[in-house]
Order: sequence, then structure tokens, then C-alpha cells
Amino acid sequence: MRYANRLLEEATKTLADRGESYGSPQPLFENVAKRWSLTLGTEVSTAQVVLCLIELKLARLNSNSKHHDSMVDVAGYAGILNEINNN
Repeated sequence: MRYANRLLEEATKTLADRGESYGSPQPLFENVAKRWSLTLGTEVSTAQVVLCLIELKLARLNSNSKHHDSMVDVAGYAGILNEINNN
């Protein structure tokens, strides 16, 4: 499990770095949800934004299952989804 642990540690570091640069992800994803709702003409939740971003990364992994950055991003987005669902 050492590779899995390293990936999760990298995702944790990436989340911390992004938090320092951009602040809490919650307001950003709320803003994206509002914008996508206007664009799509239907209500989009904050959780759905994160799920769609995970799907984007999974589509990339479908083309190249060894793309490390996409794996890190999926783990990071899963962590953000957990935060959103528990707020």
C-alpha cells in the first residue's frame, strides 16, 4: 500500500497548497455551481460540480490509466466532496 499512501499524501499536500493559494474550496465550488446552473438552465449543486470534475479526471484516466496527476486530482476531489457533504 505504499504507493497508495504516497498518492494520498501527495493529494493532501496539493489540497494544502491550493488552500494557501486560493482559500477554502467551498466558495469556489459554490460559485461554479451557480455559473453552471445559469449556463445549463438547471440547478447544479456544489457536490455535482465536484462529481463532474472527478468524471473529467476519470475520462482522462480512461485514455491513460497511468497518468499520475489525474489520480492525485481524483483523490483530492474526493476529499473536497467529503468536506462539502459534511458541511
